[in-house]
Amino acid sequence: MAKTSPAQFVQQVRQEVSKVTWPTRKETTITTAMVLVMVVLAALFFLLVDQVLAFGVRLILGLGG
Repeated sequence: MAKTSPAQFVQQVRQEVSKVTWPTRKETTITTAMVLVMVVLAALFFLLVDQVLAFGVRLILGLGG
């Protein structure tokens, strides 16, 4: 493998970065909002599942009055 000089490396990096399609501010905002909504929904789902399982265990084992 041939060694690349630092100048060539920087040039290649700039070429690759110019090929990247960067998201717009609107796309980033919408995507962030969607991720936050999904995190909240997942947290609520797992809270519900945890509460149901805890209730079942308490019912079966008679723990926690």
